[in-house]
Amino acid sequence: MKSLKGILLIAFILGAVITVLLHNKATSASTARNDKMTTFPVSAAIAGKETMEESLSMVGTIVGNNDVAIVSETQGRVVSVYAKIGDYVPAGSPIVQVDDEVKQSNFKAAEATYEKAKKDLLRNEELFKDGTITELQMEASRLAYVGAENQYIVAKRQLNDTRIKTPIDGMVTARTVDMGVMIQPGMTIANVVDISKLKVKLNVAENDAFKLKAGDKVEITTEVYPGLTFAGKIESVSSKGDEAHTYPVEMSLANSRENPLKAGMFCRVNFVSVLGMETIVIPREAVIGSIKDPKVYVIENGIARLRSIIAGNESGTKLQILQGLKDGEKIVVAGHNNLKDDVPVTIMQ
Repeated sequence: MKSLKGILLIAFILGAVITVLLHNKATSASTARNDKMTTFPVSAAIAGKETMEESLSMVGTIVGNNDVAIVSETQGRVVSVYAKIGDYVPAGSPIVQVDDEVKQSNFKAAEATYEKAKKDLLRNEELFKDGTITELQMEASRLAYVGAENQYIVAKRQLNDTRIKTPIDGMVTARTVDMGVMIQPGMTIANVVDISKLKVKLNVAENDAFKLKAGDKVEITTEVYPGLTFAGKIESVSSKGDEAHTYPVEMSLANSRENPLKAGMFCRVNFVSVLGMETIVIPREAVIGSIKDPKVYVIENGIARLRSIIAGNESGTKLQILQGLKDGEKIVVAGHNNLKDDVPVTIMQ
């Protein structure tokens, strides 16, 4: 009897365990099915084009259209100075004269040798035609002429180098030599800057670099001429940033005779093209992650897909989007804290 009771007890326990296991399995399967069907409630907004109230104004430096360092190609003592700092010098005008006594003597000797070799060659060509001289003598005459011509060219260049000239029209902004100074080849003796046209150089942040392009108009103002605006245009926006993640921008403008600007002046540049620019705008709360690496969830056919974007300026609660979104795309603005990439969502009204 006791044995029968024990068997019945064991059977009862096994039945209970099997029932519990079967129930847990059914519950797990049901949970898995429910998980697959789960959708996340979110609020959404449409990425759309708007004209943001913004402006871009930066300080730049005015530089000459052409800034030339005039370098000596000769050696000697300065015997004459023709230009001082602040003088306007046309292209080809002398800046200084170096002692040319030895160079003059060498040039005259080379010139005489060259003229004699040229006459000898002409005479020998006639004699060679008549058969009076041999081909070897004729060749020697040609070689003598070529050598004399080369010596003449070198001597003439060396003499010309003693009169150091400016290659461009412009203002003398620096002169490093005076009368009596000994100069050497490679020594800078002056700087000449062409300011008939000017350039403005500055660096912009990476977000602003996307808004600018060559040909865009700019307005330039200075403290020297308050209330006066100079018109210019962007010549180039560098495609490579520096270590500070800023991008060099270069602009051009014509100088004014009535209100002349000088190289080295500071100025303020207002980028006219940025004012009232139509751009893609989204609510700021749609962005997840840092502003350096912003992302948004884009809803495509009921699925939330995580996408990287490039953000621009903020205006109140709105954020400018430079790259990554198209006009009309639907984005998550609330409820994205629990989202993952490629999960189904339900838009709550």
